[in-house]
Amino acid sequence: MVEAGRVGEKLAELMGRLGVHFTRVEPFTQAGKYVRGLLSDLPRKNCWTLAEYAGDATPDRMQRLLDRASWDTMAAMGTVRDFVAEHLAAGDGLAVLVLDESGDEKTGTATCGVKRQYVGCAGKVANAVNFVNADYSTPRGHALIGSRVYVPAEHVADEATRTAMGIPADLTFKTKPQLGTDLLTDAVDAGVPVPWCTADAVYGRDRELRETCEARGIGYSLGVPCSFRIRLPSGTSLRADATLKMLSARAWQIASCGPGSKGERRYGWAWLATASDRHFLLIRRSLSNPTELAYFYCYLPEHTPATFGVLVAVTGRRWTIEEDHEFGKDQFGFDQSQARLYTPIMRHILLVMAALAVCAIAAAEARTRSQPQPIPATPIDPPPDDLALIPLTVVEIKKLFNLATRISRSTSHYLHWSWWRRRHQARARWYHHRARLT
Repeated sequence: MVEAGRVGEKLAELMGRLGVHFTRVEPFTQAGKYVRGLLSDLPRKNCWTLAEYAGDATPDRMQRLLDRASWDTMAAMGTVRDFVAEHLAAGDGLAVLVLDESGDEKTGTATCGVKRQYVGCAGKVANAVNFVNADYSTPRGHALIGSRVYVPAEHVADEATRTAMGIPADLTFKTKPQLGTDLLTDAVDAGVPVPWCTADAVYGRDRELRETCEARGIGYSLGVPCSFRIRLPSGTSLRADATLKMLSARAWQIASCGPGSKGERRYGWAWLATASDRHFLLIRRSLSNPTELAYFYCYLPEHTPATFGVLVAVTGRRWTIEEDHEFGKDQFGFDQSQARLYTPIMRHILLVMAALAVCAIAAAEARTRSQPQPIPATPIDPPPDDLALIPLTVVEIKKLFNLATRISRSTSHYLHWSWWRRRHQARARWYHHRARLT
């Protein structure tokens, strides 16, 4: 419960920093209620449920916070980014910026960014909105520090669509790798220490992102497709998967790319030089299924030793953004806002990032005070009689915080909301019937 109390301290610290981005105290107060609701155990987190949880009589104030209230969304996102970097920055140089996208399936066509496109959460092409996110991952912990909604070119090009979806006049179409590059450069320009970057093949095959990293002295291990071409020291140019024929059994090394919940994540790795003494091809092979291969194009900045262990560790950090996507959706309502316009969507995502950051930092600090976990030395080792507790996770520390700060409302408050919902739904039903008649 002491650790749960520290969540409240981090929340107060972050909200204090965010206050400078609001022109009036009322929306700032409402933002605090919104984040507190995102930290709650509500099964659904949208303006209706968050307003009821906060004690408001109607969702109007929550909706105004996202839509019409005057506050600087992008500057506030920068404050969350700086807050995370300040608390999680590591002194060992292994801070990694991870880029990836996360999807939110939709049924209609009115939401900003919605179209039929591939979404990882569904594993297929679906009607959805995609977000490009940046995760700051260090040995201390990890959290989301930036996000951009991917707005398709056809939405940007059509003036009527721009107006209907609330797309800002100065927003231009950018590909997902370009949005990732923007998140990277924003972090570096703000002074966030970013010695390394990693991402999957969507971003790794983008030349602009790779050149940006190299120009700024950022090392990377970026996924690339098997058709990606490299130039060997001999001058021969060939596909990444063609290099497999050159590898003998001795070329493969078994190494862990980091600990997981079930132990070390061990793979077979092959490390190949290229015509450039700063670029390498790293191949990862599953130990349980040797036909499962992944390719990574790596760059080491000048004055950085070419170390196989570092490249493997950086490559292994990509899983942290997957975990934060899972936490963001399951625990903090990343995909539950029900907002349709550009600004409300971005404001909801920002406030989700703030809630996640508070718990991630509190869990990271608690981890430094936890006892090391014993592990078995042989396959037949029985567990000790008294196993130490695992360190507090983001999910567990969020539950403890809610237990310590449980909010109780009167019966009349919930009866009022029951009446309000039924009245609102009756009006909506009436308008739906009228639309059918039309």
